[in-house]
Amino acid sequence: MLTAFAIGVLLSSGLVATNSATAQQPADISTSERKVQDFIKLLDDPDIRAFLTAKSAEASEVANEPVGLQLSDFETRYRDHLVSLQNAIPRIPSELSNAAKVVATDVNAGRPGKGLAIVAILIALGYAAEWLFRRAIRGVRGEGHSLGSARTEAPNQAIRVVSEVISLAVFSVVSVGLFLIFDWPPLLRKMVLTYLFAFILFRIAVAIGRVLLSPDEDADHAAPGSPLRLVPITNAQARFWHQRIKLAAGYFLFSWATVSVMPALGFSAEVVRLFAYVFGLGLLAIGIEIVWRRPAVTTAGTRAARWLLTAYLVLLWLVWVAGMYGLLWIGIYILLLPKVVSGAGHVAQALTGSDHRETSLSRSLLNVLIVRGVRALVIAAAVGWLATVWRFSPAAASGNEMMERLVAGLLNGVIVLLVADLLWNLAKVYIERKLDASAPNDTESPELAARRSRLRTLLPIFRNSLAVLIIVITVLTILSGLGVQIAPLIAGAGIFGVAIGFGSQTLVKDVLSGVFYMMDDAFRVGEYIESGSYKGTVESFSLRSVRLRHHRGPVFTVPFGDLGAVQNMSRDWAIDKFKIRVPFDTNVAKVKKLLKGIGAELLADPDVAPQIIETVKMKGVEQFGDFGMELSFSFMSKPGYQSVVRRRAYTMIQQVFAANGIHFAQPTVQVGGDDKQAATAAANIISLAQQKAAQTRTE
Repeated sequence: MLTAFAIGVLLSSGLVATNSATAQQPADISTSERKVQDFIKLLDDPDIRAFLTAKSAEASEVANEPVGLQLSDFETRYRDHLVSLQNAIPRIPSELSNAAKVVATDVNAGRPGKGLAIVAILIALGYAAEWLFRRAIRGVRGEGHSLGSARTEAPNQAIRVVSEVISLAVFSVVSVGLFLIFDWPPLLRKMVLTYLFAFILFRIAVAIGRVLLSPDEDADHAAPGSPLRLVPITNAQARFWHQRIKLAAGYFLFSWATVSVMPALGFSAEVVRLFAYVFGLGLLAIGIEIVWRRPAVTTAGTRAARWLLTAYLVLLWLVWVAGMYGLLWIGIYILLLPKVVSGAGHVAQALTGSDHRETSLSRSLLNVLIVRGVRALVIAAAVGWLATVWRFSPAAASGNEMMERLVAGLLNGVIVLLVADLLWNLAKVYIERKLDASAPNDTESPELAARRSRLRTLLPIFRNSLAVLIIVITVLTILSGLGVQIAPLIAGAGIFGVAIGFGSQTLVKDVLSGVFYMMDDAFRVGEYIESGSYKGTVESFSLRSVRLRHHRGPVFTVPFGDLGAVQNMSRDWAIDKFKIRVPFDTNVAKVKKLLKGIGAELLADPDVAPQIIETVKMKGVEQFGDFGMELSFSFMSKPGYQSVVRRRAYTMIQQVFAANGIHFAQPTVQVGGDDKQAATAAANIISLAQQKAAQTRTE
């Protein structure tokens, strides 16, 4: 496109300059102006103009080439890659011979094995310095226990990690420092430092495996999750995986060091790549051996799964040989990334402490932040490495604007998802701890109980609303990063919401009614309410309805819009009244005196006294009946405990009346020959039954 634009500019400027030159020629012109005029005259040549026009058309065709044709370049590149590997095979003997000469002259200087001997001596000196360091500070962990031992009764993970880090630092400083003191030939210097660095990386991998797996633990601690082991596996699995870590890390790092120094020895890039693929066969063999020999529970599908894993590993090696490095790392991530993320979470959890529910709120939030943060860092590192391998990044110029935007949006989307996951887990743990702390307690004050009840009511609603908010913001942010214009989506969502509002007025009414009920604090979770034909204990809420549990067991799900006026039976206090019939000749003053004693006994009863606000009192004679007079009583208690206090009061009243010769009024029936008296007696009996039925309904 730039070429076409430049040629077009030259053509247009040439035509314009020609017209102006023919119209006006100055008397005296400078040398530069003369050269420009000569160039313009050249542009007037038909052959030159035809040539420039053809080049402009070719540039336009290349710029406007269809995507389907550009995709063929990938096939050509991979085919050329395989052909170059095939052509490199005949050159291997000659390049090996040349490399041997370079090693003999520039590395060993006529002394066979000089470079290898130097590496061995430096490693031995590093181990000696590390051994002296361990002996010097052995007393930190007690006599008879080395710093790296896994057999102490109460090991300190921090000391173990620090000891490994310091030991490796001593080894590295001594081995590398001693080599750098002297002046060496450049090629020898490069080779020794490369292999020495590979050995240090091998030591680091082994140390990490030892800290995580503790393979030397005693057999008595056979259960997973022992104090020394950060990864929850058994002893047999720990020993197996630690051995395979050493084998795979050692082979890989030796291969990497060898491939790294081959270009300096005169090997061509194709031969170096071919040797790398051959070394990859060794890694493939190690992977297949791990698949078939790893400790696992024997099941019916184990053998088939192992064959599938073997085929998958072979396919990954073939993809690598074909040069599809991006696809290779995707396959590796599919195989290993879930396990690595899960293992990182287990390790972080083991290092931070126990379950978040067993610690303080601040410690719980810190644990979640560390565990989720470690997992997020692992995923972010994997995505960053994949972007590097693909050579796609937001700052890189790939020549395809759409692909750049898509890749940048995907990377930003992963980061947004990780941040959203972290925020949601922090909020969820905080809300769960607040809900646990607001559990009902009989010893708390009424004000504190009311506050905790309101928290139990509002926090679940807030949690659900927060989840919806985080999801919406996350989706919109990801779409915005992918280049989608979210402003029309938001406007369309608003119009759609208005349309839905008109079409579902009942739903909007229910939601708004629920909001106002919450603002008025009309009821809370755990309270007993009654509204129309609905009554029961409030169990939970949603945005649209409330869930009521009737005292006989049925559950009502009532929309907020259908509640109307609500009677809250569990707020602040409750007054209960009851009546007792006694004969007309009963001494009312004596009964009142006896009731004072009963009230005092109720206040002294440890079972019911905490629920009584005002004890049982006798109000006096309520009314006279056909066969006795009614005495009224009342008391004030905490909501929900009226029946408990009333039943206890009934029992005590019956016992006190029996001990003091006071009887309850009972209906009497007189039988005689007079029909009028019989009719009157029957009428009295019917009236008594009706009054008793009415009293039962009232109670």
